[in-house]
Amino acid sequence: MFKGFKEFVLRGNVIDLSIAVVVGAAFTGIVTQLTKSFIQPLIQVVAGGGIHGGAFIIHGVAFDWAAFINAIFNFVIIAATLYFLIVLPINRLSALRHHEKAQAKPALLEDVELLREIRDLLKKQQE
Repeated sequence: MFKGFKEFVLRGNVIDLSIAVVVGAAFTGIVTQLTKSFIQPLIQVVAGGGIHGGAFIIHGVAFDWAAFINAIFNFVIIAATLYFLIVLPINRLSALRHHEKAQAKPALLEDVELLREIRDLLKKQQE
């Protein structure tokens, strides 16, 4: 039971995935702080500044729409970074591997066909 678990954990995919989660969490923290420190205040300044810039108040309750716009920026930055730095290169590598495998199969078939011809010639010579 532990042998199977050990093989599972030591397989490259699990280790790579755990590293990706940790790096992704750290990157999310950086992007969140960037948007909180720079983008949200910029939205609040554009919305009129002051204590209630980027928010509207109804019956004493503040609705902070600048924080919502900030969360959208946060999501877009993280999603774009993941797409351009991880998904796109992996898709290209996958397509390249698929293309290489497609090229290798005809060569393999030609080799097999050649070996079959040699086998048939040897059989004719032995007869």
